[in-house]
Amino acid sequence: MPSPTALNSAARRLLLPAQRVVAGWWRRQSPARQDRFATLGPLISVMLFLAAIISAFWYLRNEEIERESEAVKRDTEIAQQQIRLRLIENQEQLVRIAREIATRTLDAQQFAAQASGFARERPEITHVTWLSSRRERRASVSAAGYQADTLMSFDGRDPSMPVADQSSPAELAFQTARERRQPVYSTAFGDANNLTVFQVQVPLLDRGAFSGVLIAEYSVEALLRYYVPSEVAVRHPIAVLDSGEQWVASTVTPMPGQRMQRASILHEVPLAPALNGLVLRGQGYRTSIGLISNTLFWMVVALSVLTVWMLLGTWKHMRRRLQIQTALSNETNFRRAMENSMLTGMRAMDMDSRISYVNPAFCAMTGFSEAELIGRKPPFPYWPPDRYEENSRLLQQEVQGRSPAGGAEVKVMRKDGTLFDARMYVSPLIDPKGKQNGWMTSMTNITEAKRVRDQLSASHERFTTVLEGLDAAVSVLSVQQGELLFANRSYRLWFGADPKGHALLAGSQLGLAKRETELDEDVDDYSGLAAQQLTELGSDPKEVYIDTLEMWFDVRARYLQWTDGRLAQMLIATDITSRRHAEAQAAQQAEKAQVTSRLMTMGEMASSVAHELNQPLTAITNYCNGMVSRVRNDAIQKDDLLAALEKTAKQAQRAGQIIHRIRNFVKRSEPQRQPSSAHEIVEDAVELAGIELRRRSIAIHTYVAQRLPMLVVDPILIEQVVLNLLKNAAEAIDNAGLPVSRRHIELRVVPKHTPELGGHVEFSVTDMGPGLPEDVIARIYEAFFSTKADGMGIGLGLCRSIVESHQGRIRAENLYNGTAIVGCRFAFTIPVDIPRPESSSGNSMNTAATP
Repeated sequence: MPSPTALNSAARRLLLPAQRVVAGWWRRQSPARQDRFATLGPLISVMLFLAAIISAFWYLRNEEIERESEAVKRDTEIAQQQIRLRLIENQEQLVRIAREIATRTLDAQQFAAQASGFARERPEITHVTWLSSRRERRASVSAAGYQADTLMSFDGRDPSMPVADQSSPAELAFQTARERRQPVYSTAFGDANNLTVFQVQVPLLDRGAFSGVLIAEYSVEALLRYYVPSEVAVRHPIAVLDSGEQWVASTVTPMPGQRMQRASILHEVPLAPALNGLVLRGQGYRTSIGLISNTLFWMVVALSVLTVWMLLGTWKHMRRRLQIQTALSNETNFRRAMENSMLTGMRAMDMDSRISYVNPAFCAMTGFSEAELIGRKPPFPYWPPDRYEENSRLLQQEVQGRSPAGGAEVKVMRKDGTLFDARMYVSPLIDPKGKQNGWMTSMTNITEAKRVRDQLSASHERFTTVLEGLDAAVSVLSVQQGELLFANRSYRLWFGADPKGHALLAGSQLGLAKRETELDEDVDDYSGLAAQQLTELGSDPKEVYIDTLEMWFDVRARYLQWTDGRLAQMLIATDITSRRHAEAQAAQQAEKAQVTSRLMTMGEMASSVAHELNQPLTAITNYCNGMVSRVRNDAIQKDDLLAALEKTAKQAQRAGQIIHRIRNFVKRSEPQRQPSSAHEIVEDAVELAGIELRRRSIAIHTYVAQRLPMLVVDPILIEQVVLNLLKNAAEAIDNAGLPVSRRHIELRVVPKHTPELGGHVEFSVTDMGPGLPEDVIARIYEAFFSTKADGMGIGLGLCRSIVESHQGRIRAENLYNGTAIVGCRFAFTIPVDIPRPESSSGNSMNTAATP
């Protein structure tokens, strides 16, 4: 057998490679990591020790719970077995008695005697009852062993009695026993004495026919009391629960008004062989104190926490020291990297004006290396030779502490002799003790910035010149303060430097300070506005009249952010006084043209009007001559005279209506828009056009849709358009010499709704004439263009102006049958509020003119 010394030597030889690996790994670590591992080692050891203690306590606790669970399971199964054996034994005895009843070996009296003995030996049974197939009680024996007449009464108040057409547990068990022809256990229910019971019902079969049941009713509480072994009840509480987990009975009686607390260890088994939803529950409790209540455990935890806290404190202290060292190293590296990467040149001088430090950016700007600059005294190599005196003066100002706060702009010469513009900022260099030991200078190349600044200055000058040369007034007003920030020459010429001119153009008192009110606090009406969204919005142009200047302006406004970030409003006001005067004159000329057109229309229809008036006047003359002749001869009665006078009055009224319509049509009046009925407009136009149509033997068919919305128009102007289109259609038909079958005109007025025009009412005039050539359709609205030999070419152009002044549209199109033109249709629209297209019925009116 080897000696201990030999064993130790062999073990050391085996561990030597591992020790070398660990030692090599340890040496490769940095001192900071070695300190960290040295601190974490004891901490990990203490944590492992605490984990081992907790695991041991946890294992012991789980072992105790497992032991107690096994004991509860064993006792619960013992109680289940005892109750099961008793129920099976009772069931066998009941089956035997049922067999004797079915074979008529026992009558009711003998059954009562045998059942009494059966019940006295079994205290868990409350009663034994014999029922017929019609649920009639034949005999009933109570638990006391005598036959009781009050048991299982058929008055419907005893829950133990099966009653047809009910869903009580006894009735359900009765039906099941009748169907299955075997013993059936009912679910638990409360009997007449408020005891929780269940029944076993044994069917009585006489030669295979169902003749009734034998019922034995068990008390659940008695089953537990008599058949759960006492040693089991002492060790663990046994309880019976129903299907809803409600307590039915228990070997332990709780205090009145208190509920049984749920135990920590449970085991449940069904109540066999009943299997009616009742469950036996065994309960167990831990006998030892818990892990949290163990004093030894808490002492170990406290000592472990104290050790961990001390180790963490040491580790935190070392970590803080390491962090400080790392931060110092990082700060040094950062400053060095920042100085080396920044684009601003840095130069340090001592108190003797000797250069002691330059960064790479300074060297890159000047083209000189660090070695060529360190230690140099004035004049420095980057000074232009022709600026030695100026740079020396600036250097003296720096040394004396009189350098400008905004820096000095100087010329710097590169090593290759080229010059660039630079700005230098000088500040004292102070050491940690607060003593100045030199000067620090920062230099920035401003050549590009100076070029951009000069360009911006020239651009600003050009922009200002353009604004000053505009004929429109341009002004910018601060929204909050009401301060006039900018005004060009035209604004100053008209309004001076007063911001009230801006407010007059804007149409409000925007931006005016409330100098008249004496308020302690200023209220900002525009606080909280989203300036970015507000400045992105524009505004519609509007026309403003300034009374003091007697001028009209076209004003366009926009919000913007001023150069200092303030919200401002810019206005551009253009003088449109001349244009307004021209528009007024054009409106007057258009009005005169409309009146002239109506007069021309009436002039063209003069012969037709004369013929139309001649008919009622001739009738009036004939009626009057007839009445005079008959009165002279005294051959007229009063009734005949009245009838003749009424006919004369009607003819005179007809002539007056014709003259009244013509007078209303041609009279000169101011154009005014008012709610008008399309039906009335069409009726007046057709009445006037009918004179011409009857002369030309042309029929007109009129269709006006019902329930049309009111039109906000000038009714005389729209009537003029309709009359002009009807007259043109009649002239086209008459001039073409068309047959009677084609001598008719259709006038339709219907509501429509299109995505392009929205809701509108369409007036259309359709004729069966020769139509219009395509080149004529393209030019019919031109001024002084006409297809008639004696036409002036102003009718359709005027119609178009009238329709477009009502925001409508007019169009002309030919009607085709294949390639042949069979007519022409003129249509114009008047916009109205029609939310959606609707099918509307209308009145059709046919009027035929006779020669």
